[in-house]
Amino acid sequence: MTPEEEAYVVAKAYVPEHIVSLMTLISRGDAFLSEDYLGFAMDNWLIIVGYPLGRTFSGESCGRVVERAVQNYRPEVLWFIGPDLPPSLQDGCTERQSDQYYLLDIARTAQKSALLRTAAKAGQGLALERERVFSREHEQLVMEFLSRTDVSPRVRALYLAMPGYVGHSPTAWTLSARDRGGRLCAFIVVELGAATFSAYLLGAHSKLYDAPHASDLLFSEMIKLTQECGKTAINLGLGVHAGIRRFKEKWGGKPALRYEFCERRYATAKSVSRLAALFGGL
Repeated sequence: MTPEEEAYVVAKAYVPEHIVSLMTLISRGDAFLSEDYLGFAMDNWLIIVGYPLGRTFSGESCGRVVERAVQNYRPEVLWFIGPDLPPSLQDGCTERQSDQYYLLDIARTAQKSALLRTAAKAGQGLALERERVFSREHEQLVMEFLSRTDVSPRVRALYLAMPGYVGHSPTAWTLSARDRGGRLCAFIVVELGAATFSAYLLGAHSKLYDAPHASDLLFSEMIKLTQECGKTAINLGLGVHAGIRRFKEKWGGKPALRYEFCERRYATAKSVSRLAALFGGL
């Protein structure tokens, strides 16, 4: 991908998977553009992001992109996401998933005063930090969080990918909340690589160093950071399950875009990259 193409993608991006630096760092794949659709390829796998950058989705044109990319890269495994599946992928998926992206339109969403007071009260006993690293403390909190939380293999893999991502990305931030003893109570990871929105990637809170409403405090800080960077919205990712949906909706997040995932296998792959567990978790 040329610098001009990447600049075009940054300007037109509207889902997290459009953020080239995020996807290439996590997948280690090479990015490419085809008929206004973004893709990534490496070894024996292929990703097609079926959300066109500057036009309306068309099953026909998207299907052409998929077929051409499969011919060019000869993958053993294809991962596709988009607002709908093109006709060529309607049958033959070895795995499918349907969900919705949640979006917080900051400019058009007035935050509830009670919620802001709750976040401010939490902040009286906590110190906020904006960091460009994912420290050993963050890794330990991830392991604590995963040990007591039932998450899908994809979501688990996304958490475990953070040490190799945050600190290597020029646009990723970790927002952390620490108690008066300096102990890490909660964090969230935010990606600022798109021109018009920030992307909430994931978060975790501790039970060992429990701080009520620390997640609300961090969410409020994410809104401030997004506004400071001149962005008007936060892509909150997928609904995933009821608990996550309730938290996103509490802060004004609304379903904004359909998400369809398809994995298709063209051969019995002896091995695939970590995307076999990871892709689809954003």
